[in-house]
Amino acid sequence: MMKIYFAGSIRGGREDAALYLEIIEFLKNYGEVLTEHVGNPTLTSIGDDGPSDQFIHNRDVDWLQSADVLVAEVTIVSMGVGYEIGRAIEAGKKVLCLFRQESGRSLSAMISGCPDLEIKKYTTITEAQRWVDDYFKRYF
Repeated sequence: MMKIYFAGSIRGGREDAALYLEIIEFLKNYGEVLTEHVGNPTLTSIGDDGPSDQFIHNRDVDWLQSADVLVAEVTIVSMGVGYEIGRAIEAGKKVLCLFRQESGRSLSAMISGCPDLEIKKYTTITEAQRWVDDYFKRYF
């Protein structure tokens, strides 16, 4: 079974938690989502998903290393998501980034200028799901 690492903002802001949950539920059509907790509406920006920061880092890096692909929702700026994307690229993982252009936010040049990942801009969850479907059909 394919292992999928989903990345979305936790400490950078939880405004999109419901959207993350919808994306995660859709990703389950393609495999096991290792980071389902990112979509949990009770998870706050305190990042209370582990007993310590070191535990969270080590757990998440282990999950990332075992994953076949990283799918990141990158609309809300998150240092952690950027770190995960960089680690995934260094490990040779496939990386799909989803960005809501109408959010009024700017996408980091380190993401938008990176040739080793794919960025898809979307407006609706249906459009995001189409991009995910297209990506998985092309690469897996």
